[in-house]
Amino acid sequence: MNEKQTHDDVYQMLSQSGYSDKAIQYFQAKENIGVIENADQITDVTGPCGDTIKISMDVVDERISDAKIQVLGCPGAIASACAVVNLAKGKTLEEASQIDLDALYKELEKLPDQKIHCARLAVKTLQKALEQYAGKDRDRAANEHQGRHR
Repeated sequence: MNEKQTHDDVYQMLSQSGYSDKAIQYFQAKENIGVIENADQITDVTGPCGDTIKISMDVVDERISDAKIQVLGCPGAIASACAVVNLAKGKTLEEASQIDLDALYKELEKLPDQKIHCARLAVKTLQKALEQYAGKDRDRAANEHQGRHR
């Protein structure tokens, strides 16, 4: 079986399982998969099903300049993680914090009902990364303030 046939067979199976064309494209393209070396923030979350999503992101002037994702999970987790990173890239931290399940679901168009938890995991991973980054930023500012007043 050649690569195109395999690609088409996987597409067919996912489509029959209830994935939209757009969700299948995210899964098959695996855009945004990877690691950013010396990232400003790295966060991973494991969902109740055992799937794990790890996000690494660079932030410049309060804007997500780049983000990559690593996923140990099913097609729903991979598609959701790739899509959430696609939504977050280029956004300010404030804008990215507004990305929720509805925004991700609108981007993916459709996942099988039993895979909605994958989308939740992707959103939760992004939100946790943003919270952790904001916490580090507050700590940095507090340390700078303390250093000036010694």
